[in-house]
Amino acid sequence: MSNVTIYHNPKCGTSRNTLALIRHAGIEPNVVLYLETPPARETIQKMVADAGLTLREAMREKGTPYAELGLDKPEVSDEQLLDAIEAHPILLNRPFVVTEKGTRLCRPSEVALDILPPMPARPFAKEDGTPMLDAQGRLITK
Repeated sequence: MSNVTIYHNPKCGTSRNTLALIRHAGIEPNVVLYLETPPARETIQKMVADAGLTLREAMREKGTPYAELGLDKPEVSDEQLLDAIEAHPILLNRPFVVTEKGTRLCRPSEVALDILPPMPARPFAKEDGTPMLDAQGRLITK
């Protein structure tokens, strides 16, 4: 799998864990620092649709101007939500990962496994030390 893109926020632990997981798979992705280089409106719409989400489901509320902009009101249209994301890229939840196998909002980071190739037979842990993959590269379930 050669073409993997992550819309990444290096300040976000989930985003960092997802990037580390992609690299654990032996892939060096195209890293888009979306707060510095926001994706085009059409790209956002396509990513969200390809991930099977509504625009509202793809938005981040915590630590953003979501409520103060009144975006929590049900009458706010998708066009208005897109306008807000364009003005405030932090409103787009992260990380989105796009591969040949699909697009996912990787919250939690394990969601990326759905669209990545099989993992190598070695363990992987999140940055906080929580094991994610066992020695055979299989997801550790709780």
